[in-house]
Amino acid sequence: MDDAVRDYIDAIAPERRQLFERIHRLILEAQPDAAVLISYQIPTYKVGDRRLFVGMWKHGVSIYGWQEGRDAGFTARHPELKTSKGTIQLRPDDAAKISDDELRDLVRAALDG
Repeated sequence: MDDAVRDYIDAIAPERRQLFERIHRLILEAQPDAAVLISYQIPTYKVGDRRLFVGMWKHGVSIYGWQEGRDAGFTARHPELKTSKGTIQLRPDDAAKISDDELRDLVRAALDG
């Protein structure tokens, strides 16, 4: 992992870090060969020419970069989590209701070539 990514994660307030670390762990479980670097000032997971951007914000975690139709049905099941700009916004309460398997499926669909 890129040092800038480690610095980004270390800078997250401890009380908010758990959600980010869960998403980070699940991405690496689903795509163990993903390169992890900073792009657009947030962690980016790269597999081939596909990228998934994950940022920590006040509301929780935002996931960007997945292409329409490459989300394993995630946004169809959770339309309230998708913004008009094609971002998935996961608040801690929302994320608590979503299984690890469903999140890993989202990651696989987004990053598989």
